[in-house]
Amino acid sequence: MAKKNFLKTAVLSGLLFFLALTANAQQYILIGWNDLGMHCANKYFGKVAVLPPYNNIYAQIIKKQSGMPPQIMTTGFTIDYSIPYNTYSVGKTDFWTYAQQLFGLPNPLPPNIGLTGKGLTGVLDPNTGFFRAEGIPVTPFKDTNLTQEKPFQTIHLVAKNNGTTVSTTDCVIPVSNEIGCVSSGCHSSEQSILNGHETVPGFNTNGPVLCASCHGSPALGTTGDTINAKWFSYRIHDKHKSLLPANDINTCYKCHPGPNTRCLRDVMSQNQSNPLICQSCHGTMSTVASSIQAGRKPWVNEPSCGSTSCHGSNYAEETGKLYRNSKGHGGVFCSGCHGSPHAITPSREPNDNLQSINLQGHAGALRDCMVCHSTPPTGPGPHGLLYSGVHNIGSAIPENFRLYQNYPNPFNPSTKIKFDVASNAFVTLKVYNILGKEVATLVSQNLQPGTYEADWNAAEMNSGIYFARIVTEKYTENRKMILVK
Repeated sequence: MAKKNFLKTAVLSGLLFFLALTANAQQYILIGWNDLGMHCANKYFGKVAVLPPYNNIYAQIIKKQSGMPPQIMTTGFTIDYSIPYNTYSVGKTDFWTYAQQLFGLPNPLPPNIGLTGKGLTGVLDPNTGFFRAEGIPVTPFKDTNLTQEKPFQTIHLVAKNNGTTVSTTDCVIPVSNEIGCVSSGCHSSEQSILNGHETVPGFNTNGPVLCASCHGSPALGTTGDTINAKWFSYRIHDKHKSLLPANDINTCYKCHPGPNTRCLRDVMSQNQSNPLICQSCHGTMSTVASSIQAGRKPWVNEPSCGSTSCHGSNYAEETGKLYRNSKGHGGVFCSGCHGSPHAITPSREPNDNLQSINLQGHAGALRDCMVCHSTPPTGPGPHGLLYSGVHNIGSAIPENFRLYQNYPNPFNPSTKIKFDVASNAFVTLKVYNILGKEVATLVSQNLQPGTYEADWNAAEMNSGIYFARIVTEKYTENRKMILVK
């Protein structure tokens, strides 16, 4: 009997070990993002309707398995979504009162259901290599506060494999009602805007009127009258091109969300020495209008990351696609690693950085290859850059914490940075430029005692002086490094 029980226990233990080993051999990484970085919508629709409540969320599931390259998964998987503390929209806006009339719907929209049939909870639709929910009718108001906008709320995504939860994530679902026709002081009322169209035959000056029904908008899929009324983007920018100062972000914030929302919050706009503004990429309102008049299609032809005046061909979008629609390394969307347009990480808004922090321990683009890879890759990664990571090169326990001088130094474009860890510690190793701005995070994790080496590939950086800085609870040190190209 004892022998039989021993064999039974041994078999059970072996089975449990095998299951544990199998579970540890693979895991799933869930990445989600919003397509535009900011969606705006009217709060009231009785007179003029520019944009409805309509938010789009994308996501990808990546299988991380020992001994195998990362694999993007769709078949057999689902992704549920919900918006914590924002469970209804009717009453936060009067959209549902006017939606049928504005959009020519055969029937009234059900409460809290958007134009595509999506609600505030639901399931993302599977596509080739990704999932998407289009037209989520979210408002910028939490259930507990119907007066103060919260434009950078989060949406909770849950990935399931045949009904079993395998991964979760939280990303921003941005939305604002700061469409400032009246609040910016430009127009006395929405009725005055309608009255300005009295010379248009058959125009309903009482409202409600969907601007895009006459002034076509690719954002809403309407063509309107592109001969006489012209594109909505052209009319708006041409009509307001005399607003001054022309080259100031606050001029854009009179219409785009807005002096309170400040929708442009990405890393480039936070550059202390040369912060980018709307006009840095799009040009002034006069430029936007004239380019559309010359044949550019708004929302379809937009500034390119890969242009020679910006990041260059090594960072170009897919041919014929915008940044928000482009995929990069391993079939992952550019936005999945870098963040949404106007919210490229690290962002000013903490919620934009949550996903990166949860996945790699720090804000910014997903640069840690080990987020998706089970072993350090040997070939070029995104944008042709080599893997930069931390490696344990000595198991002997050092007597003290220490940061060594990088080698080679000067270097071009890669260098190695060695450091000692004397006891269990959370270690950060970051690189700063001469202005004190963080340009890279090489280590941000708990490390066991030992000697480590981190690689830094500075192919993206300009020549100059940089500083490696290591920080633990008990130790801080800096080393000067010189990049010469």
